[in-house]
Amino acid sequence: MSDYHINIFYSEEDGGYIADIPDLESCSAFGRTPEEALAQVERAKAAWLDAARAAGKPIPEPRYRPAIYQATR
Repeated sequence: MSDYHINIFYSEEDGGYIADIPDLESCSAFGRTPEEALAQVERAKAAWLDAARAAGKPIPEPRYRPAIYQATR
């Protein structure tokens, strides 16, 4: 299985970086740097997957790929 795509972007409103995983509903994190946001979203992903498994909910397959990624494949 390939891993989930992670978006990282700067939020002027929040004054820091947001990382999110589009395939996992509401799975996102904040950091003062892109590296911190990435580390935090990796922790959020692990918690999201653990909670879904514990609740017996389905784990979505990684599907999301940004348009630029699709154009280079």
